[in-house]
Amino acid sequence: MTMEVRASAKFQRFSPRKARLVTDLITGKSAEDAIAMLENLPKGTALPIGRVVRSAVANAENNYNMTLENLYVKRAIADEGPRMKRIWMRGRGRRDTKLRRTSHITVIVDETTTTGGLRPPRTPRQTTTRKKEQ
Repeated sequence: MTMEVRASAKFQRFSPRKARLVTDLITGKSAEDAIAMLENLPKGTALPIGRVVRSAVANAENNYNMTLENLYVKRAIADEGPRMKRIWMRGRGRRDTKLRRTSHITVIVDETTTTGGLRPPRTPRQTTTRKKEQ
């Protein structure tokens, strides 16, 4: 039986849509590959998500005696947090509201099985086009 270990960071000041671009990249990767990828990724959300991955790995090593070489990212989730509303002044005495979105990041790491190895990451569904029959 494998043990899932999780770490989370709440109320992060970036939108969940931008965070999901990064979390989809690391899901299914080994923990070492995910950390290396996040350190070199040119996205603003990569470094905070990398901190959460390193925290999950540290939780696994310290609390459950797992090793970094055997860990992989089972799930990485970017949920929506509360939105902060800010006023943006416009011309002729009007105003608009800006929504400052926040994210809740959760990373779940698990040990690889000795027989199966890493699980493949999720891939988007391929759409097929049908040939027109004559």
